[in-house]
Amino acid sequence: MAGHSKWANIKHRKAAQDAKRGKVFTKLIRELTVAARQGGGEPADNPRLRAAVDKALASNMTKETIQRAIDRGAGTGDDVDMDEVVYEGYGPDGVAILVETMTDNRNRTVSEVRHAFSKHGGNLGTSGSVAFMFHRQGRLTLPAEISEEDAMEATLEAEPENIEILEDGRIEVVTTVEGFGAVKDALNVAGIIPEASEVGLFPETYTLIDDRELSQRLIALVDHLDDLDDVQNVVTNADFSDAIVETMNSEAGA
Repeated sequence: MAGHSKWANIKHRKAAQDAKRGKVFTKLIRELTVAARQGGGEPADNPRLRAAVDKALASNMTKETIQRAIDRGAGTGDDVDMDEVVYEGYGPDGVAILVETMTDNRNRTVSEVRHAFSKHGGNLGTSGSVAFMFHRQGRLTLPAEISEEDAMEATLEAEPENIEILEDGRIEVVTTVEGFGAVKDALNVAGIIPEASEVGLFPETYTLIDDRELSQRLIALVDHLDDLDDVQNVVTNADFSDAIVETMNSEAGA
């Protein structure tokens, strides 16, 4: 899972930049609302909502704001009329990209997404063109001091899909969407608090990116897409080489 580790680091940097602009709260509120609308307002019974609540709390959103968003989605607050639409496309050099959106105007959203792809050397694909390369899972990244044996012992009865060692030595626990809550609860009972946890789309395989110009074009495309108001998340199967990651981190002052 080398690609996941590197891409997660880049996404984290981007999320920090979004948080400074306050933009991340809008995306989180939408996710909370739609998750509650689709699976109900009880996080214990709704893995997607639980993951959204965890992410909102980690971003310092107040419990009152979180509950208002959940109430809207569950139908006990203001009405909400948002559609979930996933767009599929290719970035420079054929890198696969999925764009998850929530919108009240599909025509506006597809126009903006298509423009972003075109501007940065990519192209918007048809339904099914790249979706088969990704699947939805839960993933929990554990602190560096937690060993693979520790993770296995803590989650054995919760039956995670897999336990993997990332390039930086940390452990990542992979779950089904339905099993996400049980695995996270098992870790908490064992006193292991994940550094990061999410339910989302992840690629089956990765495309190596070791060219500086190509990586810059791809990051520019992802940033453009991510900055669109209707876009909730951008997922790619890009696997940036160590040299490229070091260069980007250096330029970002990391």
